[in-house]
Amino acid sequence: MTLSQQVNQQSGHAQFCRRTRREFLWEAGGGFASVALTGMMSADGFLNSQALAADGVSQFQNPLAPKDPHFKPKAKSVIFLFMYGGPSHVDTFDHKPKLYGLDGKTVAVKTKGRGGEKNEGRVVGPKWKFKQYGESGQWVSELFPHLATCVDDIAFLKSMTADSPIHGSAMLMMNSGRILSGFPSLGSWLNYGLGTENENLPGYVVMLDPTGGPISGAKNWSSGFMPATYQGTTMRSKGAPLIDLRRPEGMSRAVQRELLDALKAENEQHEATRTGNSELAARIASYELAFKMQQHAPEAADLAAETQQTQEMYGLNNPRTADFGSRCLLARRLVERGVRFIQLYSGGNHNDANWDAHGDLEKNHSFHAGNTDQPIAALIKDLKARGLFDDTIIVWGGEFGRQPTAEYAKGTGRDHNSAGFTMWTAGGGIKGGISVGATDELGSAAVEKPFHVKRLHATILNQMGLDPNRLSYFYGGLDQKLVGVEHTEPIHEII
Repeated sequence: MTLSQQVNQQSGHAQFCRRTRREFLWEAGGGFASVALTGMMSADGFLNSQALAADGVSQFQNPLAPKDPHFKPKAKSVIFLFMYGGPSHVDTFDHKPKLYGLDGKTVAVKTKGRGGEKNEGRVVGPKWKFKQYGESGQWVSELFPHLATCVDDIAFLKSMTADSPIHGSAMLMMNSGRILSGFPSLGSWLNYGLGTENENLPGYVVMLDPTGGPISGAKNWSSGFMPATYQGTTMRSKGAPLIDLRRPEGMSRAVQRELLDALKAENEQHEATRTGNSELAARIASYELAFKMQQHAPEAADLAAETQQTQEMYGLNNPRTADFGSRCLLARRLVERGVRFIQLYSGGNHNDANWDAHGDLEKNHSFHAGNTDQPIAALIKDLKARGLFDDTIIVWGGEFGRQPTAEYAKGTGRDHNSAGFTMWTAGGGIKGGISVGATDELGSAAVEKPFHVKRLHATILNQMGLDPNRLSYFYGGLDQKLVGVEHTEPIHEII
């Protein structure tokens, strides 16, 4: 007697249907709340015979099937290193020698941050010395000695601007191009526009800091008004890569396969009278993806398969760098396996658990830079050594920068600054060893070639073979775009 016959005999057909639809995803399929609507159809025709599009006639297509780009791409994947909280550009990559001599003095400078708008402030001189590195002579502070060896591969954007100096809305803008929630994130747009190259893993992966997720939480990797198919999936570098992925105790893969087949038959019957529901078809197919990922996700996250030399290069042998190093190494392994978009967060929950240095700037930035410097440099060098650098865009930055002046009457803390800050990008057809744009002599605002966040998004889409002004999704009566309604150019200076 087959497993499905035993179940029907013991608990009845109705009870079995209720169990498969309500409980199976959590027990046998892996608890895939984050990919419940993935719509990943199996290559052997899973659901092809009955899955129809919304018109009830057209064959239902896997929404994550690979799609042709608008033009030949320079890159295949993106790794976004998100320094949550807002790193200080004048203490990291934007050298402002005048600030050293003004330390402690009150100057007339307009600032706007968490503490509101001010017309003057007490200057906090940079707390680290800067040096020029590489053949290109790029300025880098003492905070990043390892990354300083990679400057000839990096394009520094020193005049970034955003619309909000408040964490929640600024995070949403950096991730989705809007200060309001409900819009698809960058990774979702790439999944939607290009599909996935690997049907055994998510196309969009997010790895959080061990101290917790950023403000606004999952809204930062949401698919917004798009189907949940395109949203990000959180993945861990320690323990089970995806929560609830393990098979129930005592169940073999063969038995689980039989249970899946029985489930498929029941759900096909359920769907037969609901042929216009593409989301239902996608939900059914998500069980199959969960089954595949039980086998492939643990292998992708098996860092022990790497050589000792590679692990040490990423800093896995050092408690300070082990966590972020593990995530950087996992990002490289995911890129090798065709994952489209990977986002790593440095910094979690609140205050000094992230880069939000309102109090003691030296303590805060020494801690976070020390955790991330070696792993990031290792990621760049490892991608180059494996021939993956030219196909992978790396982006570094936070939701904004920090002011050149103090936030409080005492201390070295700096307030938020969205009027001018630094980000950098490398690989994927990006020019190396250059700096574009500039802030004023104090670093308070962009004055030369200001680049709005949307220009960065347009650049990433462009390098991935997508026209940022053509990629759209119809919603609310409009052709919605990541870059908004106005024509947005990529940053041509770095391409």
